[in-house]
Amino acid sequence: MTALGFLYPGHSAEDDYPRMEQLLGSDIRLAVIHTDIGEDAHRVDALLRMGAPERLAASVEELRLSGAEAVVWACTSGSFVFGWEGAHEQVRDLAKSAGLPASSTSFAFAHAAREIGAERVAVAATYPEDVAEHFVSFLRAAGIEVVAMRGSGIITAAEVGTWGYADVLALARAGDHPDARAVLLPDTALHTAAHVRDLEKDLGKPVLTANQVTVWEALRLAGRRVNAPALGVLFTREPIVQIPS
Repeated sequence: MTALGFLYPGHSAEDDYPRMEQLLGSDIRLAVIHTDIGEDAHRVDALLRMGAPERLAASVEELRLSGAEAVVWACTSGSFVFGWEGAHEQVRDLAKSAGLPASSTSFAFAHAAREIGAERVAVAATYPEDVAEHFVSFLRAAGIEVVAMRGSGIITAAEVGTWGYADVLALARAGDHPDARAVLLPDTALHTAAHVRDLEKDLGKPVLTANQVTVWEALRLAGRRVNAPALGVLFTREPIVQIPS
């Protein structure tokens, strides 16, 4: 049994995780622990408070009780707003307080893009453009070229959590670019676990979504590779464990 822990802010699309757990097989357990979201706002000041060390540390005891072998801060905007160095410090603080290997969704995107060989990407974000630009800067610091970026101006995670497949598809299409090797949808409040394969079929290229890469990153930290084609191209590379599609 491999147990993986996720610190997830508030309640929006956390039901993506049990869906992904079903797709990954019976020996992988995904434990979602909710952190205090504070003010639900895609604003830099609110996001900095959401990802503050004391907020994440407050959930560490529950994380330990879950038996997790690794932990990922399942929040993209609440990590990239700290910048490249600040996001590293955030993860180091989390690893120290939890006593576990740790990462965040922002680093998950950088690692996943490299995993699939996507050196040029397009960003299709739910956030306002000023917040999305922080993600672009983060990716560039990771050595990834962003050829296009589209923001949607959505302020709250609660609103994003109500989006259905038609909304997600429209966002991905609008954010795509002919030169992009992959399209990135960076919001863990967005329901995408059921849609990755359909999005990739429609766009004709890999799609990386926040909750998808977050789970992949936790598996990477735990030294696991799982073949789960329903979760997209990212989950079909050099598998150790075969899972039927």
